[in-house]
Amino acid sequence: MANPETGGGTHPGYPLTREQLLEMYRFMVLARRLDERMMTLQRQGLAAFVIAGAGQEAAQVGAAMALRPGIDHVAPYYRDLAVNLVFGMTAREAMLNALGKRDDPNSHGRQMPAHWGNRSRRIVTQSSVVATQLLHAAGIALGARLRGEELVVFASCGEGSTSRGDFHEALNFASIHRLPVIFFVENNGYAISERTEKEMAVEHVADRARGYGMHGAVVDGMDAVAVYQTVKAAADQTRRGGGPHLIEAKCYRLWPHSSDDDDTRYRPRAELEEWSKKDPILVMRGRLLEDGAATEAQLAELETSVQEEVREAAQWALQQPDPAPEDALGFVFKEAD
Repeated sequence: MANPETGGGTHPGYPLTREQLLEMYRFMVLARRLDERMMTLQRQGLAAFVIAGAGQEAAQVGAAMALRPGIDHVAPYYRDLAVNLVFGMTAREAMLNALGKRDDPNSHGRQMPAHWGNRSRRIVTQSSVVATQLLHAAGIALGARLRGEELVVFASCGEGSTSRGDFHEALNFASIHRLPVIFFVENNGYAISERTEKEMAVEHVADRARGYGMHGAVVDGMDAVAVYQTVKAAADQTRRGGGPHLIEAKCYRLWPHSSDDDDTRYRPRAELEEWSKKDPILVMRGRLLEDGAATEAQLAELETSVQEEVREAAQWALQQPDPAPEDALGFVFKEAD
């Protein structure tokens, strides 16, 4: 068993160092605490709408940490708060977005909450129409290929988005041109209220990879380390010219679809209770303790620090200015940051 006090080198049994494992856990906890605080603000009438990623933090953090922020592009979907955090978004900026504030770096309060985008961090802004970001990713990858840039474009979506034509067009185009794209599907079991078996006739979304002539993989999306290993291998391969990948992370949405949804109308409570035992944050915490990467005291200190960071960010963001009516046309067409 490793000494929790020491760092450096790869942690025994993992492809990551102890510091990276703790960073992975911190991002997961930060995303969950931000989601919780945003939902509280929504219930208080201070935030308009929340669409959270609770339950999908392992998939998002594991994947994003396998990429290269500042070099690779990400075309996320609305639940991908944790992907944005890994790529540099701060807790304060996340709160500005949730509250639609003037200085929100994503859209300056023009888009809906959770419509991410940041040019300097190579986070591609998105449409409210799901799956369109996959086409944007293929186009960005083609442009990079033409410019001779060695990068990966990571495009994510829920499994419900794979029923749209945009998904199939993007995969077909990327495969024909062997583009460096990772299509990452966070299969949380429900497309709003429809179960997966009503969305597709195949067992796995990744089964469709063969039809497009690309690499396909299914990974446990509740296990951040497993996701990291899968995406890292795919990113390394496609960066070397190996063509696109379709990766399906099997996870579970622990909360309703959005702050406006009542999941008791379509989801059995027994099913939710069973999946709650596999909460990815609890799983990661248990592994860190069991494998000697951290002590109870160290994790408690980390969790308290995150809680304070989120509390401070929310209080600060609430005091920031709203967009001014006379600026309604600003940041709608083009204002470079």
